[in-house]
Amino acid sequence: MRKYIGLMILLTVLVSCQVSKKYERPTIETKNVYRDQQLVDTANIATIPWQKLFSDPVLIELITEGLQQNLDLKIAVEHINAARACFKQSKAAFLPDLNGNAAITRSKLAYPQGFGIISSSTQLDVGLTASWEADIWGKLRSSKRSALAGLLQTEEARKAVQTQLISEIANNYFTLLALDEQLIVLEKTVANRKTDVSTMKSLKAANIVTGAAEVQSEANQYAAEVAIPRLKRQIRETENAMNVLLVREAGSINRKSLESQQLSLDLNIGIPAQLLQNRPDVRQAEYAFMQAFETTNVARKLFYPSFSITASSGFTSFSFKDWITPSGLFANIAGGIAQPIFNKGANKARLTAASAAQQESAYLFQKSLLKAGEEVSNALFSYHTAIEQQNIRTKQLQSLQKSVDFTKKLLRYSSATNYTDVLTSEQNLLSAQLDNIGDKLQQWQAVITLYRALGGGCQ
Repeated sequence: MRKYIGLMILLTVLVSCQVSKKYERPTIETKNVYRDQQLVDTANIATIPWQKLFSDPVLIELITEGLQQNLDLKIAVEHINAARACFKQSKAAFLPDLNGNAAITRSKLAYPQGFGIISSSTQLDVGLTASWEADIWGKLRSSKRSALAGLLQTEEARKAVQTQLISEIANNYFTLLALDEQLIVLEKTVANRKTDVSTMKSLKAANIVTGAAEVQSEANQYAAEVAIPRLKRQIRETENAMNVLLVREAGSINRKSLESQQLSLDLNIGIPAQLLQNRPDVRQAEYAFMQAFETTNVARKLFYPSFSITASSGFTSFSFKDWITPSGLFANIAGGIAQPIFNKGANKARLTAASAAQQESAYLFQKSLLKAGEEVSNALFSYHTAIEQQNIRTKQLQSLQKSVDFTKKLLRYSSATNYTDVLTSEQNLLSAQLDNIGDKLQQWQAVITLYRALGGGCQ
């Protein structure tokens, strides 16, 4: 008998090992996940703390405030607390259930055969009931690993919210700096064009230009002036968006100038495999796959029998005087095996659904990595093109400024030109000046996007 029992235990252990499948990360090719990648491992900027990425102390204070006050980040922390509670519950599943009970039962008995004498009785019960399920097939262990993956998933979700928050605050901040500089350019342009209007009036009085040139100069002034309210509206909207991120009351945002911003770091992006290590949403997607994988393990193990032990003990009596006495003491213990036989296909449906969810999460994991590679590639190329644009724009601005100066002089001393030439050159110069500020903003936005795309800011 001992040999048979030992053999049964050995077979049970072997079968349980085959039931559980060991987790393995999905095989995803990362070699060419983004273009123009480094062939050797480099110092990834994602490992640089955000306090060192930005040199502006005002921006650093704003980001610090956002990390302390932002509501999305607080919501993410509450998600972590809920997931941690589920994980603690999954660990407690290995312990037996213990319940206390107390009852009073009043009964009427009819005998013999329900005729004749009617009697009544009162039964008093108090006791403890315990039950425990042996985790033979590893169902509880898989549930615990699933809960742990869920907890880790919420941790990565919080980090993803944090990196996104840093990115949004920085982007809004640099957008405000760019809008401020564009507003300065427009105000200077309006002042210059008011001077031009006065000049055109003097030239008209001297019969050098016609009345058409005078009204064209006025229209040119209004063309620049009308853009100022639009810029002020954009500044107000951006400040309001920043206040929402910082959980502040509506008001202005303290800031410096775009010209004072300096970037003293080399934008090394590293090898694609670092995306798996640094980027929180990619790790979050992997933990989601891990959770689905263990959920499938649980669904698979529900086809196998469950082993449970139940015990109860307490006192029972038909009178108060004999209630809590040795004669009223009772105790029992029972072991049982429950094997699913027919449950209307619930276990099969559960396994099919879990397997489908696992495959879906594997696709989402792959998609998150591809999306990360796309963002890295776009941000890096955007940074390089912004620098290239700035170099060309500098030459364009120099030429346009000369064009404005030349046409104004020709308007005074030569009849071969008219105010339309001046108007065209001034409009081109203003457009180039505003675009030059946009190029600087694009460069900083590319740096911020690249930093977030590589998983920076979640340390």
